[in-house]
Amino acid sequence: MSAGEAIGPAVLREFEARFGGGPTWVARAPGRVNLIGEHTDYNDGFVLPMAIDREVRIALRPRADRRVVLHSLDFGETRTVELDAMVRSGEDWIEYVQGVAWALHKKTRLCGWEGVTAGDVPIGAGLSSSAALELAAARAFSAVCGFEWEAREMALTAQRAENAWVGVNCGIMDQMISAAGEAGHALLIDCRSLRTSPVPLPPGTAVVILDTATRRGLVDSAYNERRGMCEAAAGFFRVPALRDVSVAAFQARAAEMDPVMRRRARHVVTEIDRTLRAARALEAGDAAEVGRLMDESHASLRDDFEVSRGELDAIVGIAREHPACHGARMTGAGFGGCAVALVRADAADDFAATVAQRYDAATGLRARVYVCAASQGATVEVVASHPAAV
Repeated sequence: MSAGEAIGPAVLREFEARFGGGPTWVARAPGRVNLIGEHTDYNDGFVLPMAIDREVRIALRPRADRRVVLHSLDFGETRTVELDAMVRSGEDWIEYVQGVAWALHKKTRLCGWEGVTAGDVPIGAGLSSSAALELAAARAFSAVCGFEWEAREMALTAQRAENAWVGVNCGIMDQMISAAGEAGHALLIDCRSLRTSPVPLPPGTAVVILDTATRRGLVDSAYNERRGMCEAAAGFFRVPALRDVSVAAFQARAAEMDPVMRRRARHVVTEIDRTLRAARALEAGDAAEVGRLMDESHASLRDDFEVSRGELDAIVGIAREHPACHGARMTGAGFGGCAVALVRADAADDFAATVAQRYDAATGLRARVYVCAASQGATVEVVASHPAAV
């Protein structure tokens, strides 16, 4: 069942019950899984994510005042954003919406709206549920206020909201893929220029997300510490970002570096190289090479960047033992959440069932496994005369 089939009717029913009548628009934005290129985005490097067929939806209509009144089915609560007096209320789901309003307010006069939101992107799993909510909110504001939608600019606006309002120093990848994803393709993103190139998945393959049932909080984690170490390493090499350090240049001076800084920089420099090679392998339909690079990426994240954990290592190891698996790695910022595997499509269901069963037996945790399709980025549609037509 697709996200639209799962959550679309629910947000429409709740909107009618809560506000009376139907909404004017439904905005949606997908979560994402990153095939390779972890912790490279804020180093101006390359990433290779795909938008997934799990998303956040907002059913909405305009208000006469300058308020956003939004009910979340996921959290069972209603929040109000005063557009003329925005105040941070703490770590709460509404801050992603309010942050987008704050970032947009610097460019245009905003209009109020009321809505209902729900999503089926697992929260805290490293699949960018926050970016999906941000881009769905941006799509909602663009519909109500009538400003033109430009994916790159909206991705930057949402990133600004998360950096400056929410307080997470994320790079651009999550927002960019949620804004600009292409159905059936991964997207190679140059995080410096924001140029994107759609890359097809190899024929006969499927992408499978492996949720370890462990969670992490980015603001309170070592994410910001890792980012600071990368900036220090760029300073060591006297370049704007680690993207400007080749593998050969790193190796030539690695022995001069502090051991921890050396490991962090080695991951980023080699991961950027792996990402570009993986994109070429995808274009060539070489699933085996993509899988090998994914395996290398996980080892680097585990040993050099030190953002994996036992459960992620366990599910990656179990996935690799299945004969249909080309390769697997942790995905997302780390410290918990999900892994991703590239597998033979004809064995994807058996792979999913086997990995879930073996992981549960090994850890006592109940894994959730999703065979995913690559979906389109954020959209908004006008609701037809009857909600069931959406």
